[in-house]
Amino acid sequence: MHRILLREVVIDAPDNVFTATRDFWSSALLAEAQLVHDHPEFTALVDPAAMSWVGLQNVGDAAPRFHLDIETDDVNAEVSRLVGLGATRAAQGRTWVVLKDPAGLLFCVVPHESPWFQQRARVVS
Repeated sequence: MHRILLREVVIDAPDNVFTATRDFWSSALLAEAQLVHDHPEFTALVDPAAMSWVGLQNVGDAAPRFHLDIETDDVNAEVSRLVGLGATRAAQGRTWVVLKDPAGLLFCVVPHESPWFQQRARVVS
């Protein structure tokens, strides 16, 4: 048994348009853009007009897209469950796993860290 919660929407922007994309989304969501110091490819939008965290990722030369982060208190169990539902593994990160849904859309399974995880997560049995 473990718990899950959709934690974050991540806007993946190529390097050549990253600054413009960051400035657009921070203004659109009335948030302050703040570099994530331990992971310089990520920028957080602080206090966005959103129900979840919103961040940006500089994806270098890759295509622009959005991806979702699902947080959990058991990454391996959640990855196994989602693969059983039809997801496929795409990559292994430092503490997370990148998957593709049946349409080929990327999303990540990450360890829980949001302040609302305890009260909002749902139990998977």
